[in-house]
Amino acid sequence: MFANEVELRSSDAQSPSAGVSAAVESERSELQEILVMANGAAIKFTSYQESVTKLLELVKLPNELKKYDKIVLKPHLSTPENSTPVDFTESVLKFVLQNKNPIAEVFIVEGADGFQTFDLFEELKYKELAEKYSIGLIDLNNSETEEMQNGFFLKFQSIDYPKILLESFVITLPKLVENEEYDLQGSLSTMLGAFPASHYKNFYSRIKNKIRKWPMKYSIHDINRCKLPNFSVIDASSKGRILAGLPIAIDKQAAKLLDQDWRTVPHIRTIDENFQEKE
Repeated sequence: MFANEVELRSSDAQSPSAGVSAAVESERSELQEILVMANGAAIKFTSYQESVTKLLELVKLPNELKKYDKIVLKPHLSTPENSTPVDFTESVLKFVLQNKNPIAEVFIVEGADGFQTFDLFEELKYKELAEKYSIGLIDLNNSETEEMQNGFFLKFQSIDYPKILLESFVITLPKLVENEEYDLQGSLSTMLGAFPASHYKNFYSRIKNKIRKWPMKYSIHDINRCKLPNFSVIDASSKGRILAGLPIAIDKQAAKLLDQDWRTVPHIRTIDENFQEKE
C-alpha cells in the first residue's frame, strides 16, 4: 500500500527557474507538505477535511475499503482533552462513506474505561454525528464477544474479544497525546477499548482493573494479538501533522512528534519485539 521511505522537505526544493510552470510549482509545494514512509504517511495539518482527504487518497485507502462489508471506526473517548475530536472522526467517516463498497456497513465503536460509553457518545457529539450520517454506534463494553486463545499472549490465558472487531476492517482514530499510564496514546494503546468492561472490571469498580494486574504494556500487547487494527489515522494536529498507515509503523513516527524514542515506549517496544510479522 505504501511507498519506500522518503522525506520531502522545503529545504530540498531548488529555487524555481523561470521556465517552471505555476502548475508544477503548485504540485511541488504540495509534495513538500507530505512525508511518505514505509507502511504509512504524514501530511502537514491545514484542516481536518483537507488534510485527511489528501492523505487517505495518497495511501490509496479506497482500494482496501472496497474489499470489506463491515468497517469500524475506533476513536479514543475519555476526558474531553484526551478524546478524539468529533470533527476529526467526521472527516474520516465522510471519506469512508464516499469510498466504501455500496453494501458495506459502517460503525463507530468504543469501550470507555472509567466512563459510560454512551454518555461519552452523547457528550462528545458522537451520537449527533451518527444520526447525521445514519450509522451505528456500538459500546464494546457490552457487545457480543468471542473467547480468544493465543500462544503468543504474554499474560492473558484467554481474552473475551468483541466479535464486531473480528468481522470488520478496523480503523483506529486516536488523538496523539502523552499519557501517564502508557507514555503515549496512539494506534496500539487505543485498542485497550476492546477489553469489554463487562468482563474486565470488578463489580464495584468503574475502571477495567483486571487489565491492570501487570504493567500496561502487556495488556496492550495481548489485545493487539487478538487482532491488530487494519489501519490507523492519528490526529497529531497539535504537532502540525495528520498520520495514516499501519499501526506499529505510525506509532513509531508519532513518538517522534512527542520527542520520544519509540524504543523507550514500553508497549511499542514490546509489540515490535514480539510481532514477528511486523506488518
